[in-house]
Formats: sequence, structure tokens, C-alpha cells
Amino acid sequence: MAKQPESFEKSLTRLEAIVARLERGELPLEESLTLYEEGVALVKGCTHRLDEAERRVERLVTSASGEETTVPLDPEG
Repeated sequence: MAKQPESFEKSLTRLEAIVARLERGELPLEESLTLYEEGVALVKGCTHRLDEAERRVERLVTSASGEETTVPLDPEG
């Protein structure tokens, strides 16, 4: 399995490339499985990075009085 790229963006770009290749359906089974495994690892890494980013944002949110508070992120607004 290939080494994961350092940044979230590079991981996402690689994941998109893997999905595109798998969706074409032109690869031999073994290569498809190898790419699928790499994709799963990339998804886990991206999810971890997003979770960490969310925790960092929650720690940075402060109330009007200056007290730190956590506010769940609302992905829709």
C-alpha cells in the first residue's frame, strides 16, 4: 500500500483519483483490491484529520464574555 500524502488536500485528491480509476472498471481484480485498500486508508486518514480540525475549531470558539465554550460545528450553515 502506498504511503499516505501529508496533507488533507493531497489525500483527497489521491482518493478522487482512486475512485475514478475504480469506477472505470478496467483494472484487474488484484489492482482494484490494492487501490480499494489504499482508498479505505485514505478515508480513515481524512476522517481523522477532519475530526482533529473540528476539535481545534471547537476549542477556539469563545463566548461574548470571553469564556471558552464549545459549539458543535454546523456543516450546513
